[in-house]
Amino acid sequence: MRTQDIREAFLDFFSKKNHRIVKSSSLLPKDDPTILFANAGMNQFKNIFLGIEKRSYQKAVSIQKCMRVSGKHNDLEQVGKTNKHHTFFEMLGNFSFGDYFKKEAIEFAWELVTDIYRMKKDKIYISVYEDDEEAFQIWNEGIGISSDRIFRFGKEHNYWAMGETGPCGPCSEIHYDIDSGIEKGSPYVLIEKGSDRFLELWNLVFMQYYQDDKGNLNSLPSPSIDTGMGLERLVVCLQGKKTSFDTDLFLPLIEAVCNLCRREYPTGDEGDTAVRIIADHLRAISFLIGDGIMPSNEGRGYVLRRLIRRAYRRGNLLGMDEPFLYKLVGEVSDIMKDAYPELLPSTNHISKVCLSEERRFSSTLVSGLRTFYQYIEETKKEERSILPGSKVFKLYDTFGFPVDLSKELAEEKGICLDEEGFHQELEKQRQRARLSWKGERVQKSKKIYEKLKDLSVQFVGYEDSKILEAKVIAILKNGTDASGLKQGDEGEIFLNKTPFYAEAGGQIGDSGILKNPHFSAVVKNTYYPIPELIAHKIDVISGRIKLNDRVEAAIDIPLRNAISNNHTATHLLHASLRQILGDHVKQAGSLVAPSRLRFDFAHFSPLSASELRQIEFLVNEKIRGNIKVKTRITSLEQGLKEGAVAVFEEKYGEKVRMVIIDDFSKELCGGVHVHSTGEIGLFKIISESSIAAGMRRIEALTGEEALLYVQENEDLINEVQHSLESARKEILHQINKLRDSLREKEKENKSLRQKMAYQRYQIGKENIKKVKGISVVIQRVEGLSNAELRELADSLKQKIGSGIIVLGTTSIEKVFLVASVTKDLVERVKANEFIKKIAPLIGGGGGGRPDFAQAGGTKPEKLDQALNRSCSYLERMID
Repeated sequence: MRTQDIREAFLDFFSKKNHRIVKSSSLLPKDDPTILFANAGMNQFKNIFLGIEKRSYQKAVSIQKCMRVSGKHNDLEQVGKTNKHHTFFEMLGNFSFGDYFKKEAIEFAWELVTDIYRMKKDKIYISVYEDDEEAFQIWNEGIGISSDRIFRFGKEHNYWAMGETGPCGPCSEIHYDIDSGIEKGSPYVLIEKGSDRFLELWNLVFMQYYQDDKGNLNSLPSPSIDTGMGLERLVVCLQGKKTSFDTDLFLPLIEAVCNLCRREYPTGDEGDTAVRIIADHLRAISFLIGDGIMPSNEGRGYVLRRLIRRAYRRGNLLGMDEPFLYKLVGEVSDIMKDAYPELLPSTNHISKVCLSEERRFSSTLVSGLRTFYQYIEETKKEERSILPGSKVFKLYDTFGFPVDLSKELAEEKGICLDEEGFHQELEKQRQRARLSWKGERVQKSKKIYEKLKDLSVQFVGYEDSKILEAKVIAILKNGTDASGLKQGDEGEIFLNKTPFYAEAGGQIGDSGILKNPHFSAVVKNTYYPIPELIAHKIDVISGRIKLNDRVEAAIDIPLRNAISNNHTATHLLHASLRQILGDHVKQAGSLVAPSRLRFDFAHFSPLSASELRQIEFLVNEKIRGNIKVKTRITSLEQGLKEGAVAVFEEKYGEKVRMVIIDDFSKELCGGVHVHSTGEIGLFKIISESSIAAGMRRIEALTGEEALLYVQENEDLINEVQHSLESARKEILHQINKLRDSLREKEKENKSLRQKMAYQRYQIGKENIKKVKGISVVIQRVEGLSNAELRELADSLKQKIGSGIIVLGTTSIEKVFLVASVTKDLVERVKANEFIKKIAPLIGGGGGGRPDFAQAGGTKPEKLDQALNRSCSYLERMID
């Protein structure tokens, strides 16, 4: 059975059981800031299980893209070494939100694996939670599995909880015996210890309790079901293989890797592990970049960078010294195209990002090797045999230098690694990362609003800018319930209906006024603290407001109009970028404010002036066309079928709002827009820049702001024209003439300064000192640049024939020193060692070669002291 047939059979089975097929969410979890990546099928349904989001269906089925490379679900170090661990994997799952429970979940699972997939019943074993008698009885009496094939395990194996508080409950797992020849022994013992002989195939979680903050378990009024089955493991069983690396998900990729490095697979050596790691990481790399993540030094980007570097290093071990991962991205897309067709148009972009990161790491490895050997020399000089963990960590963290490489190279030099110290430094970094990761704090702050989750709030802001009577249904002050707010107070107001748009999709929230005859307040911002609940952040100007009061709610119309201009312009910009640069362009973030717009997107290289001009021209052409902007409510599936662009970082419900600008732009978007593009007036790009590797940012203005920008530039050009006394067409020519003239004058000044310096700072008997028989010239020099000081030192060294030159100069708040040693003396005294000793006196550091070195510092007042001490330093250093 092909992998794609297995996927389709799973979805079809549950679709016939009246489950809604739900598309996989992005690997970037939208509504769960406590995790870096989606790591289970239930992630996108979490708010439903928590009761703070409702859907029109109560049964769902999905195949979810997942990553497990961080936190407690971290399989990274096991990848390639075991038969069943991967970084990227697909999770098959069926879900019940208060509909069916244990009996049906177990019956569905058994029917699917035995009737549809026709798995051998005598190879199936079941585990249940030790106290879950109900599940045991269903498997034993209902399904007919003998009690000696049903194992009871404790909480460690068969109990699931969402967190310290929240839904939880026992679970039951289906295990499959893939080959009794792998390991002999009792199935109970082998399953408990995680033997490769048994695959933990399908986990059925029975959410029947809610654990409160005191640890008490309360029965849920509507128990739910959350199941998860790893596709890769299922494929192993159904294709009769021993490992997922032998299935059609991996084998074509492994063959491509082996073709590149010209080796056989498998051979039974360490190279097999390297091949498997490369194949696994390539899948993860492709899907991460495909979902808009770019390599960086923090968060998700750091995980991606680490995966690329781990895979590249394994290629090095297989004899591939040049970038190679980028050549294999197309193979991943080809294998996965049936399930994830969106990978195909992104293949070229993913490949380019890989190539850039591989080249970067190749260069980093060279720098890392230099630093590594420097550390080894320092360790030997200190007569130690262990390389400190702090230095091993610096190699790992700063240079991406793999620990196994450090260990291997150190052993060649007879040095051991302080691995314990390294792991201590690594843990410190993880602690710092946890402190900087805001997810946990965001999640905790949401709990304040969960008690308001059942409030009914109606947004009417697409049609109305003002509501004459809205009811106050909740008030918060300082994060707690309040009965009212008075003049001078700041708080959050919740209305039964509102025209205020809550911040979402990059568009800032509306501001405006709330008022009645006894009260007035400024709405500073509007946002969603939890899904579907709109909060108005207010400052009370006068009077008092209390629960159940009625207020007039009115948005700031000029501000809303400016925001609408910028939001529609963002859609026009996005479409223009895709038309001119290619379909690989994906929105990676945006800001839609009244005064400007910002658009971040995946693209590999800086945009040329010509490309920017084309994009700007195309957007303004559509504005001048005064095209009607239409919106339509449709299903997510239908919207995507019609070619609407969805933003990877957004989470969409069953029904979506599609914003259509003729046949030019079609996006899923809940924001506010103009009625016709002509309302935007003018679009002007003001900057284009890089924000990360493979990630660009455009900032632009529209309407009055764009006009003001153009007028200011026009005024500036007029002033320049007036100052140069030149016609506008001649401005650039005149500026170039002035620049050339200045360069010529600067060359003349430099030549004059050098002549004066050479005359002033001549070598004579009066300024040559003898230190242990060596001629030494030490001088303070004024009025020369750093480059000129170096040239003077070279000139004096040639004149002295044999000796040492030490010169220093100062500028505003800075000091510069050079030391030059003639070649016949470098064995007796080294310029770089001398400069390192003297540099701290001037508040800086330096380095260089044995015959020439330089230092910079921030204490110009210490220059004379440093020069005066130079002789004593040299005397101690000269052999």
